[in-house]
Amino acid sequence: MVNERAETSPVCVPADGVMLSGDLGMPAGARGIVLFAHGSGSSRFSQRNRHVAASLRARRFGTLLVDLLTVEEEAVDLRTAEIRFDIDLLARRVVGVVDWLGRSSSTAGLGIGLFGASTGAAAALVAAAERPDAVQAVVSRGGRPDLAGGALPRVTAPTLLIVGGADTLVIDLNQQAFEDLRCEREIVIVPRATHLFEEPGALDQVADLAGHWFEAHIGAQGRPMARAS
Repeated sequence: MVNERAETSPVCVPADGVMLSGDLGMPAGARGIVLFAHGSGSSRFSQRNRHVAASLRARRFGTLLVDLLTVEEEAVDLRTAEIRFDIDLLARRVVGVVDWLGRSSSTAGLGIGLFGASTGAAAALVAAAERPDAVQAVVSRGGRPDLAGGALPRVTAPTLLIVGGADTLVIDLNQQAFEDLRCEREIVIVPRATHLFEEPGALDQVADLAGHWFEAHIGAQGRPMARAS
């Protein structure tokens, strides 16, 4: 079994006037970097996202799993569950991290992809709309892209929406968001999977879908790779 901790190192990222804690993994010869935007009470310690991140690193993508809330904000959110739905705040944090990736010595010049889960997917899409020259691809896993609202028509990065086949409400919400997107886009329904993709093999399907999407669309910054035929 891969020692996931050995593949990453802790970083502190300035964004939106605060310092965010993250784990950065950079394989040799990285072909791009994928930022994970968590939501709905999750964090960089999400085992599901760490599983996907390890799979992406095996494909030579760098990964950054970062907490979008500070320790103090997380404590408040645990009591109220309100901040996790503050899409404007989460999006500002994602934009700040995208800007940091663009200037950090270890990641500058790499094409950037965003992987969003739950409300983090909405934040990722808003950030993609705000940074069209930096963000080259977006993947949503069981996300709430509908919460990105008016930002959806402004997204230019190719966007993949992945939803569990048993997650009927979220399927409907993703289909609504899909209609508002004007970029290259696709919805994939993973059969029989529930919201958290806990069924055997479901998360591996998510990782494969995300990996293929990022491989098709992320290259050196400003020079997206040719799409797979």
